[in-house]
Amino acid sequence: MKLDHFLTEHIEEILSEWEDFSLTLVPEASTSQLALRNYARGMLQAIALDIETVQNPEQQYQKSRGNAPHLVGAVQTAASSHGSQRQAHDFSLLQLCAEFRALRATVLRLWLPRVGAMTEVISNQMVRFNESIDQAQAEAVVTYSSKADQTRELFLAILGHDLRMPLFSMRLAGERLKRADLSAAEIAETGDRIRSSTRLMNSMVADLLGYTRTQLGSGMPIVPALVDVYTVCESALEDAMAAHPLNSFELQTTGKTTGVFDGVRLHQLFANLLFNAAQYGDRDRPVVIGVHGKANGINVQVINHGQPIPAASLIAIFKPLVQLPEEGAQDERPRTSLGLGLFVAREIAEAHGGSIEVQSDAERGTVFTVQLPARPESNN
Repeated sequence: MKLDHFLTEHIEEILSEWEDFSLTLVPEASTSQLALRNYARGMLQAIALDIETVQNPEQQYQKSRGNAPHLVGAVQTAASSHGSQRQAHDFSLLQLCAEFRALRATVLRLWLPRVGAMTEVISNQMVRFNESIDQAQAEAVVTYSSKADQTRELFLAILGHDLRMPLFSMRLAGERLKRADLSAAEIAETGDRIRSSTRLMNSMVADLLGYTRTQLGSGMPIVPALVDVYTVCESALEDAMAAHPLNSFELQTTGKTTGVFDGVRLHQLFANLLFNAAQYGDRDRPVVIGVHGKANGINVQVINHGQPIPAASLIAIFKPLVQLPEEGAQDERPRTSLGLGLFVAREIAEAHGGSIEVQSDAERGTVFTVQLPARPESNN
């Protein structure tokens, strides 16, 4: 059977095997499974068409150098669309390349048993198939890298913009403290402003470091020790109160709250959730953090009331560089827009073998729930 005919007639079988492999790379990608499969279908159809198209030696040479005609135009191919979507769904570049490697192996493994004898025609089709796969991978990588570069540039722009706010506030506070006529109350107020700005900057830098570690492939490092999660939440609450002095907070607890966790990382996790809740919640209602010891671990909930988060945003809320939409009137509350806080919170929860979920509606408010499993001993 000629390879181009095989690709057309057995496309569902190929896609099913390839899809199973892809979902082992990033399991959460299953929510966008259909759209991503459609891009793979388009790639296989384009490859089949390319194989049956007559190609002269010069065209083959140009393709080997990555200069195939369909790379030049403005129309986005299925392969380039696939690369763009994979970047958007948190696949790494290595995982993207692994998909193409798996697609190549799947096609050859399913097709070769149907080949009666290795003829010159069959050999030529194998060469054309490998050329087309390489071309599709090159297109996907180019688009993936372009999207990643855009995201990185946007992130750096946001980082520079957001750091200016607390730095400017601290500069004004410094200028104010040079005045000789300040009262004790004014000095205390200025000190609170400096403390609030430093808390915000520390939060942004901590999130940046956490994000960088995960992107370098080392994961979120944790150093487990016996800690009281309630005490960690108290400390995180102090940070949130300093950064958002006009918001009110409540801390609740039930059950046994000690366990083997990384207290520093948990402080970062809960501070991020409290900062987020104070930033987007209704100031007239308190942000509530509840720490509840259970038989299988510790459950921590952070609840705020305000505009419910749309369902579409809930799907992507833990992705890096995602910012929650802001509705309604703007106020003077300190805000960060790096879009890393919730991503880092998820990474810390998962590094402990736990999880984090969010629900949001007008009646119950926005509820972030962190599940930390019981850990009788450390296992770095």
